[in-house]
Amino acid sequence: MKIRSAAFIAAAALVVAGCGSSSDEPSGDTGAAGDGAFPATVETMFGEVTVESAPERVAALGWGDAETALALGVQPVAASDWLGFGGDGVGPWAEGMYTESPQIIGTMEPSFEQIATLAPDLILDTASSGEQARYDTLSQIAPTVGPPEGATAYLTPRNDQITMVATALGVPEKGDELVSDIDAQFAQAAADHPEFEGKTVTVASYTADGWGAYVSRDARVQFMQDLGFVNNPEVEATASENFFIPISDENLGMLDADLLIVMPIYVDSAEVIDNPLFQQIPAVRDGRALVLDSGSDIANAMSVNTALSVPFALEAVLPQVSERVTP
Repeated sequence: MKIRSAAFIAAAALVVAGCGSSSDEPSGDTGAAGDGAFPATVETMFGEVTVESAPERVAALGWGDAETALALGVQPVAASDWLGFGGDGVGPWAEGMYTESPQIIGTMEPSFEQIATLAPDLILDTASSGEQARYDTLSQIAPTVGPPEGATAYLTPRNDQITMVATALGVPEKGDELVSDIDAQFAQAAADHPEFEGKTVTVASYTADGWGAYVSRDARVQFMQDLGFVNNPEVEATASENFFIPISDENLGMLDADLLIVMPIYVDSAEVIDNPLFQQIPAVRDGRALVLDSGSDIANAMSVNTALSVPFALEAVLPQVSERVTP
């Protein structure tokens, strides 16, 4: 196999900022955390976490946690930039939502000393590796909301993330409203495109190290499933606890589905499009493949799959998907 480990596609738009940090120290509060829903208890894979009072300094470390907090009206003082956006560490759909930039924290190997220096009173790590050692260290700094019970690495459902973060911030009703709004957006998109219902989809990645395909609980596949698609059964049959499976060149035909979406990572899209083996896949030959440019806003919006990125992603990707799916 050319793909060596789960850490490989954890970089699937993860590690570009893995060791990143900012020298700008934020000050002040995080914004409008709720004040009437405390103490708040959140169920996690590590047990119950109790937030005694409205947090004023939130560190958002998990995949999509910062954007989720922003969508709920709270500005983290620290955040991890998983997709390498730069600046405030969020996508263009969240531009201008900070009044004061957060300090950027590393992703898979955060500096615990840096986090402790910021004196957070709540740490959000709802979509992360789920490693006990990471949680134990973070929870010594501040109450830490890890992934939900039953989750594995980076496979926290979007709606669970919203609900958990909203509860920890003391705004559970706002979380419910966000979930309902996003569900309604997907329901409308699916109703507008009945041709998507039941069609199979493969969401794949390609890097200098090779090919991979994402499993059903990954954020990118969640996005497509919410539109009515079904993840490639052959990929699902091979799935483990990781959020992707590696695929060798010899098994590239496994990517075939009613719709194939490929997200090149740190490589030019031409390396995918011009690949002779890729060109032999039936979905490619039949015009049912969509190759997104490496680091494109569309790919990033689908990948982070937050309350803020979903409207952007739906508007951008629906026309391209629709023209590739046969009714």
